[in-house]
Parts: sequence; C-alpha cells; structure tokens
Amino acid sequence: MKHTIALIVENKPGVLVRIAALFSRRGFNIDSLTVGATDKPDRARMTISVDGDEVVLEQVTKQLNKLINVIRVSELDPAESVERELAIIKVAAKKEDRSEIMQIVSVFRAKIIDVSPRSMIVEVTGSEDKVEAMVRLLRQFGIKEMARTGKVSMVRGSRIVGP
Repeated sequence: MKHTIALIVENKPGVLVRIAALFSRRGFNIDSLTVGATDKPDRARMTISVDGDEVVLEQVTKQLNKLINVIRVSELDPAESVERELAIIKVAAKKEDRSEIMQIVSVFRAKIIDVSPRSMIVEVTGSEDKVEAMVRLLRQFGIKEMARTGKVSMVRGSRIVGP
C-alpha cells in the first residue's frame, strides 16, 4: 500500500541526505520525494511517497521523528488531501501526428509548451494516475525524454502540516 508522508524540516544543508539515508539503512524504497521551501524561509516541506504496510509506515514515522532537523511528520490520507504531480514530456511529433497529439493534450487539459520540427514538449499536471494515463497514450508516438516532479500533497480544509 502506498503512503504519503509530509514533513516540515529545518531548511539546512544535509537534512535531505539524513532523511534519504534513514530510508536506505532501513531498506525502504522511496517511490517519490519532493522538497521545497515553505512560507517560512527557515523551513522546508518534504512530501515522500513510500510503499509498505502499516508496520513499515509506523517504523518510518518513528525514525523520522527521532531526527533532530525534523519538526513535524504527518501521514496524509488521500481522501483528506489534494495530491498533484507535474510532468514535462518531449514526444516525437511527425507532421501527420501533431493533430492527434494536440487532441490528447486537450483531453487531459495539459499544455504544449514547446514545438520544434521533430518534437513537442507537453506539460501535464494532475494525479499520478492522470499523468500515467497521458504517458501511456503518448508512448505510441515515441517519448524522447520525460521529467516528473513526484507527488506534492496538502491536507484539505483548515488543518495544516507544520507549526
């Protein structure tokens, strides 16, 4: 089962390395990891997606809480949070395929952000499932390159993660 963990950490060098090392030492695989600044310059927010049962989640949470630079750890329930991922995809685009690619982009409410004689770069934002579905459809044209952000997530309503 996939779990999403949100952390508020001190925005200092080495914090990401210590957190990644904790996962590595315990033999846990990180499915995705995003890190970014918060509204407070001395704080950063990490969103980590990890696969495992409740025992794995509990063990990871306890270990994260022991790290000095970690301020807060929260598991995010998908039903109570908003999750998004961004992908930019460079797809081969022959002249005869461009209209079909543009239709796919339109259906997914994505954007074409660059066009060259032999390729197009598409930007898509949404759930992991939406991004995966679009990638599957674009594969038939030939994906030349792809970059994905990993999941970012936030609790709905007035509850917040962090102090």
